[in-house]
Amino acid sequence: MGAVIAEALPYETLRVRAAQDVCFIQIHRPDANNSINDRLIEEFTAALDRCGPEIKVVVLEGSPEVFCFGADFKGLQQSFQATGRPAVMDPEPMYELWRRLASGPYVTIAHVRGQANAGGMGFVAACDMVICDDKATFSLSELLFGLMPACVLPFLVRRVGFARANYMTLMTEPITAKTALEWGLVDDCAADSGNLLRKKLLRLRRLSKSAIHRYKRYAQHLDDTLEAAKPKALEANVEVFSDRANLQKIARYVSTGQFPWEAE
Repeated sequence: MGAVIAEALPYETLRVRAAQDVCFIQIHRPDANNSINDRLIEEFTAALDRCGPEIKVVVLEGSPEVFCFGADFKGLQQSFQATGRPAVMDPEPMYELWRRLASGPYVTIAHVRGQANAGGMGFVAACDMVICDDKATFSLSELLFGLMPACVLPFLVRRVGFARANYMTLMTEPITAKTALEWGLVDDCAADSGNLLRKKLLRLRRLSKSAIHRYKRYAQHLDDTLEAAKPKALEANVEVFSDRANLQKIARYVSTGQFPWEAE
């Protein structure tokens, strides 16, 4: 995967570049809070497909203000209002994308600046390493709208344990970078996270591709929780996003900015 080839591809939701043995994938939907839609999942999957045998590290980034804010509520609202019924959603491509980040033959790093919320937490928790700047925040807001982080939770529980994932789900409020570091959601944090990333890459580039691939393959056999959790995660995701009442809450929020508990 060469830098020229990567930059020439017609990505709509990403910016992708290769620098020798590192592939940088930046979520780039600035007008939609870097939210997740089908196109983003398709393009991200394609970007990983194009990571050739020379790629040792995949770095996932957002913008300085928003890493990724979760599902594209505006897109859901438009679909719901156009048809008057819940859209048929298939969460499997998203789950499989996160599983590839967790198990693929490269080291994956989430470089978080700004807000990581809801589905954005799936990208964070799926990566081998997470670094952030000291202003980053992390949250699961789904229950506010009657939803749940069904597909996120297997990855988050794997990273921080059930109790802390459960707390974040129920409280719905952001945690700071300091707390995320203490909980093990984040591996390292600095005011200048860009410089921190450069230091990590210098170290990781010393590893051979074959060693990384062999280790990641072995690690999958030590922990099969992501595969075991997949059927229930997909089922729960479809259930909550097919609920008309939940979609009405989302549509109202997009149209008015009012949360479900606020009066008309």
